[in-house]
Amino acid sequence: MSIDKARAYFKNFGMEDQILEFDVSSATVELAAQALSCEPARIAKSLSFKIDNRTLLILAAGDAKIDNKKYKAAFGAKAKMLSPDEVIERIGHAVGGVCPFGINDGVEVYLDDSMKRFDYMYPAAGSSNSAIKLTISELEQYSGYKTWVDVCKIPE
Repeated sequence: MSIDKARAYFKNFGMEDQILEFDVSSATVELAAQALSCEPARIAKSLSFKIDNRTLLILAAGDAKIDNKKYKAAFGAKAKMLSPDEVIERIGHAVGGVCPFGINDGVEVYLDDSMKRFDYMYPAAGSSNSAIKLTISELEQYSGYKTWVDVCKIPE
């Protein structure tokens, strides 16, 4: 199970007990925000893309949306999201629990600037009913990210 991969990953840092599991689904931004009693923007959603053989995982604030112009400027290609089957195959977690923790080798992780306005975020932890509260610096530390990118737009 993917949550076991995320838990094993965080065990390396003595943080496996910080993973939150819910009796309800947290598979979407809205459901996660309800489960956590927080604003949807604080959910760190994972957006999965492919560029030829490259697999990109972009974490963004829950209220952000990909800006195709910004994406193309940053990555030199049109934004093509992975299908649910490709997400499992390429990243190692199923849709609803995708996170950068305990993922397959070769996945490029990026953090979107839309999250910088918060002091902490709630990314998923490998299952459709889990999350972990991380500060932005902890997200940087544990996500294995390559760099920050500005590829989203946030509502005004």
